[in-house]
Amino acid sequence: MPTKKPKSSVRAKAGHNSLELILPATSANLGPGFDAAALAFDLDLKLRARPAKEFSITASGRDATICSALDNHLILTTYREVLESEGKFVTPLALDIANEIPIGKGCGSSAAARLAGIALAVHFGKLRWNDSRIVGEASRREHHPDNAAACWLGGVVVARMSEDAHAQVAQISPRGIWQLLVAVPEESLSTQEARGVLPAQYSRADTVTNIQNSMLLVAAFAQGRHDLLDSALQDRVHQPYRALLCPLLPALQKLTGSVGVLGVALSGAGPSVLVFLDPRASERKVRDSVRQHLARHGLSAELLSTRIALKGARDGRDWKRLHPH
Repeated sequence: MPTKKPKSSVRAKAGHNSLELILPATSANLGPGFDAAALAFDLDLKLRARPAKEFSITASGRDATICSALDNHLILTTYREVLESEGKFVTPLALDIANEIPIGKGCGSSAAARLAGIALAVHFGKLRWNDSRIVGEASRREHHPDNAAACWLGGVVVARMSEDAHAQVAQISPRGIWQLLVAVPEESLSTQEARGVLPAQYSRADTVTNIQNSMLLVAAFAQGRHDLLDSALQDRVHQPYRALLCPLLPALQKLTGSVGVLGVALSGAGPSVLVFLDPRASERKVRDSVRQHLARHGLSAELLSTRIALKGARDGRDWKRLHPH
């Protein structure tokens, strides 16, 4: 990415030595785009930080108990590590968190947390880091760049790590309306476990098919071609092997092309599933059909209505509206 000055998302409001951030959830892989493609969607991690005598956290929203635990807190651990690596003083912070992102469910919670920690370090450590440096640091810590790039930049991204561990990212603002359902099961799944079921090698036919489909998927977003999703989301690299760990996936894939469902993909490494909706269909009717279909298969999931978020990480000037006290 081209070098830029630091964005407003890591700049405090004038006259206040504090930082307010909003970071969106993300879904990586997107069918054939394994470790390469991701999108941001409208569920957010909202954060306010200010200097304090000692570290403290108050949290509300989803997974508030996890978000409020000081020990091994991913945001604060990242914040400390970045400042220490840069030889900067670690200012204790009081954090106020309002979280909407499911944790451990394939919705980019760790990328959002790491980016939040890096943004805190950039602001309170007065680091002159640009977007590329911020995304690169988060990608290195995540071991892949897709979630971090989508969270920071918004929209749809295609990303790779270069040989010198720098993130190279292209961002797309998808054309048209892209409505989504995120089916979130009760159980979580670690990325390590999900990667453990993947084969070490793939056939030429599987590799070529995934290249073709992933290219088609990028074109679908860029041109607003909802009609391409059925083919473009088909994958032979990770989803067939993870289906046993993520039973929502094969069940929901059966709905593609019916009841207003354009396509289905595993969200990240799972177990959540991303369902792309026909913008002409009634969202309520699609939700009801999806819920009934899962029940017939002995499955259940929380169905979260959202859409692709065109904005990535940003300042929290609307914090009071989003998180009233």
